[in-house]
Amino acid sequence: MGRYLARRLLSAIPVILGITVIVFLIMSLIPGDPATAILGSYATPENVEKLNRDLGLDKPLFQQYFIWLGNMLHGDFGTSYSLNRPVIDEVLDRFSATLILAGVSFVLCSVFGIMVGVISAARQYGLADKALTFAVLIGISIPSFFLGMLLILIFAVRLKWLPASGMFAIYGGGDLPDLINHLILPAFALSVVATGVVARLSRSAMLEVLRQDYIRTARAKGVGERDVIWRHALKVAMVSIIPVLGIQAGFVLSGAVYIEVVFQWPGVGRMLVDAILKRDILLVQGGVTFVAACYVLFNIVVDIAQSLLDPRIKT
Repeated sequence: MGRYLARRLLSAIPVILGITVIVFLIMSLIPGDPATAILGSYATPENVEKLNRDLGLDKPLFQQYFIWLGNMLHGDFGTSYSLNRPVIDEVLDRFSATLILAGVSFVLCSVFGIMVGVISAARQYGLADKALTFAVLIGISIPSFFLGMLLILIFAVRLKWLPASGMFAIYGGGDLPDLINHLILPAFALSVVATGVVARLSRSAMLEVLRQDYIRTARAKGVGERDVIWRHALKVAMVSIIPVLGIQAGFVLSGAVYIEVVFQWPGVGRMLVDAILKRDILLVQGGVTFVAACYVLFNIVVDIAQSLLDPRIKT
């Protein structure tokens, strides 16, 4: 296990380096001068030239990249132009809110997706299978941001059951029930598409396992159908389901960007949108790199979990 973990960690290094290159190049292609955007009405030619020199923007592009990368490797992600605050501090503060939203959404899509997939496979071509498949197809087809606005219109504006935005109430609140109350709509909107994908692939994995000879043998020996499905077949199918969960974790984490904007959730996604509008390059680069690194590390955890279920993966 130690050797396998070391190989996975080493393989993550070029992936993260590639992400930093892509993020840096994309931000460098954005039209406009960052110094002019930062200075605003004070953007005289002399001030722009001085700020570009102070920020290192007058150096060649490759040199700017290696300076930025070297600073990051030492834990210095730079200082946000618009917030006048260290980038890593702002990202860590915002990431806790994103982690709550994405974490709850991931748990919802994992639990309900696997349950729907198993039930559909166990009742193949039955009424339950057809109804669940129809519901899953609808869920996959609806964009998360559109579903979020629809939920706000129904449950916040029309019925007034749930709050439309924010993480806590402006006046009062701030406790766990208040957080849950604000979390219901964005977490549901973010998890619907991922739930549908997990359900479809879980159904396929379960159907493949249920056709195996040892399942027929277990049934022939008189093992109850519930034990056959939930204790025997699902355990084997999880080897194929776990990688799907890892992919959907990335989808949920990236999807949090527009869900946070729709629901005004104070996370990294909303921070990145605001930073892009203000051309806060260091904040965008640091935020995207941090989130991408978290996703890569999560995929390593998923691979380790899969290897525990199927020891053949380690070889």
